[in-house]
Amino acid sequence: MTKSTSTMACVLITGFAPFGGEAINPSWQAVQKLDETIIMKHKICTLELACEFNTSISQLINAIESHNPEIVLCIGQAGGRSEISIERIAINVDDARIKDNAGNQPIDTPIEKNGPDAYFTNLPIKRMLHALHNNNIPATISNTAGTYVCNHVMYGLMHYINEHCAVMKGGFVHIPYLPSQAVHHSGAPSMNEETVIDALKVIVDQALNNESDIKVAAGTTH
Repeated sequence: MTKSTSTMACVLITGFAPFGGEAINPSWQAVQKLDETIIMKHKICTLELACEFNTSISQLINAIESHNPEIVLCIGQAGGRSEISIERIAINVDDARIKDNAGNQPIDTPIEKNGPDAYFTNLPIKRMLHALHNNNIPATISNTAGTYVCNHVMYGLMHYINEHCAVMKGGFVHIPYLPSQAVHHSGAPSMNEETVIDALKVIVDQALNNESDIKVAAGTTH
């Protein structure tokens, strides 16, 4: 990988600020390391999103309109998960178990009052899963992005794409705690930052190289 020295096509990758009492957020810790990296002649542009309802979507849309990316990939922390979780779907509801960083705690609130119940990602998620496994990186397809700010952002992203830029690809990936976080949560799994960064590179590469997905089993029974 090299650093960008000229204007070129962009992939926008976002992480989040710390929340829930954590000193760091592994999503931004990893994502910021990729800033201006070149993958398949595309420059990686990065952004730290506030862990706040509404503000986060506004920040994301401003960045999209500034960078005009071909792909938008949002990354978030999922403490307790042990694998890279590629999200399939975002649902049209905010139902916050805890307050966000601005003190907001919406409960059973639509993200878009007139929006559809859900949006599916348009990324080739099963190609991504297959490639991650081939690189010995633990990964799964997730069918819930929760009902907190991560789902909020994914829904907002896919709504923007549906309304304004159907050719843009977008989606969301959850990552585990870093080891430095997991030591404070008894029994919690973790993943080191180098593996997360490698995973994000694989995911971006697959998104840039594949217009269509593959049909392989990656579902769950419960």
